[in-house]
Amino acid sequence: MPSCGRASQRSRAIQTVSLSVFQFPKGVSRLWAFAMMGLARPRMRRVEGLGFWKLCGSGTGEGFTPVPNTGVYSILATWPDEATARTQTASAPVFRSYHNRASEAWTVFLEPISARGQWSGQHPFTPTEDAAPRGPIAALTRATVRPLTALRFWRRVPDISSVIGTDGNVLFKIGIGEVPLVQQITFSIWPDTASMARFARADGPHARAIRAVRDGNWFSEELYARFRVLGDCGTWQGNSPLADTEQTR
Repeated sequence: MPSCGRASQRSRAIQTVSLSVFQFPKGVSRLWAFAMMGLARPRMRRVEGLGFWKLCGSGTGEGFTPVPNTGVYSILATWPDEATARTQTASAPVFRSYHNRASEAWTVFLEPISARGQWSGQHPFTPTEDAAPRGPIAALTRATVRPLTALRFWRRVPDISSVIGTDGNVLFKIGIGEVPLVQQITFSIWPDTASMARFARADGPHARAIRAVRDGNWFSEELYARFRVLGDCGTWQGNSPLADTEQTR
């Protein structure tokens, strides 16, 4: 079980978002993880302090593909403060079950700084007023793809995935989802706002896909959020993705 360290010192409680990513070895553990997409729901509802939450699978390769990765699952959750987030993602029974089965696990703790749109009809994130944060920045995009436009959407994704995968600035990236093909989430961490903005504004596959989404009305629901990275717990691929930043642990 990982030790998630101490929360940062704050003068007031601020909503904290956690994203926990779990790698499962082949065999029974992967079957267990798949089954927990349904079975974990009652247990999640009993976690003290837990607000909005989602259980997600992931895609293969860079994660941004329609082909599922049966070895990687994740839990996104909101908490009233960072201390609660760190405690519960390490010690709540349902999270302990995931940690005990996983071969590797990593959790990143985030402070919302901007959010627009809805997720399952809700506004899950409560942004702070820190408009120009220093240090690593995380970006999350969540969308429900209209079934009739899903094929066009997924034709765009491989190009976007390859660009993100070769960008030397990105610290971490993953594509996850609640429902395969139609409910998708992209999540990435960047060293600072400038590097993230350069990628988003560059005239490449990402920018062209954004224009196509707007012109074609591909999504029935969408949410875009940005976060300040508070710290992390555990490892991914043998190391902390934040190892070279001040936000590690």
